[in-house]
Amino acid sequence: MFGDVVMPTAKSLRVGFQMDPMEGVNIDADSTFRIALEAQARGHSLIYWTPQRLAYIEGRVIARGQSMEVRREKGNHVTLGELRDYDLADLDVVWLRQDPPFDMGYITTTHLLDRVHPDTLVVNDPTWVRGWPEKLMVLDFPDLTPPTVVARDLETLKAFKARHGDVVLKPLYGNGGAGVFRLTAEDRNLASLHELFSSINSEPLIMQKFLPAVSKGDKRVILIDGEPVGAINRVPAKGEVRSNMHVGGRPEKVDLTERDLEICAAIGPRLRNAGQIFVGIDVIGDWLTEINVTSPTGLQELQKFDDINASALIWEAIEKRR
Repeated sequence: MFGDVVMPTAKSLRVGFQMDPMEGVNIDADSTFRIALEAQARGHSLIYWTPQRLAYIEGRVIARGQSMEVRREKGNHVTLGELRDYDLADLDVVWLRQDPPFDMGYITTTHLLDRVHPDTLVVNDPTWVRGWPEKLMVLDFPDLTPPTVVARDLETLKAFKARHGDVVLKPLYGNGGAGVFRLTAEDRNLASLHELFSSINSEPLIMQKFLPAVSKGDKRVILIDGEPVGAINRVPAKGEVRSNMHVGGRPEKVDLTERDLEICAAIGPRLRNAGQIFVGIDVIGDWLTEINVTSPTGLQELQKFDDINASALIWEAIEKRR
């Protein structure tokens, strides 16, 4: 069904995966698992570690990791070797694939990985992963995005809501739909939500004008090396404004529109020039809402609906660089 078997490449690469625990992934949906499966089928050797096991030691960046073999077999999808130290300078490729939150722990790993990139190719380029959090890079493209404000100040947020009426409020560095609230023109909960978020951290919030088109779905467009290769639609569950699959969104087949291609043409060159090989952007109606560079998803759904092996295209882009 997923076309996992491919011809191996001429050169075997040593590939590291910095990610959340591999033992707990959903093998039918997880993009990192699909990338690892493709790499293995192409003859590459796999090494795995969690972010907590990355360290800088006397001039070297070291991961305390394990060799890894993967298979599409529920309940038995991974075999891990003994823990040992790997010098990242000895690897060909490192995948930065842990999920947000985009906190100081995450940012620190990008600084450490910067010390081996590009001699060891880090995907995506950690400098620009750090510099382009999901909800901030879109601010460079105001003509493509809905009205947006990023602010900590409650009065600023109130004024934006007064101008636009129906809005969506979310944490600036959140993920997976966590902490996302729709506030209609009649809603009086903004001050309470601001108080709640302020008790958790000192970060600004992001607020955008609500887009009614979200009821028809939030489109995830996959770009590889800056070029769109396909899309899936994520339809919110009944009574929800969040379309993330983590919170019950339903994936379905969808085509790329002329507007989608226009958005990709505008942002694609910047992504490619900054070494962002695998990116997922979110489009609601005609508007770009997020550019996901940290740990984008959607590869397995794209292959299921459109028979597009985007994982193979990703590896072809990487292998050209190596």
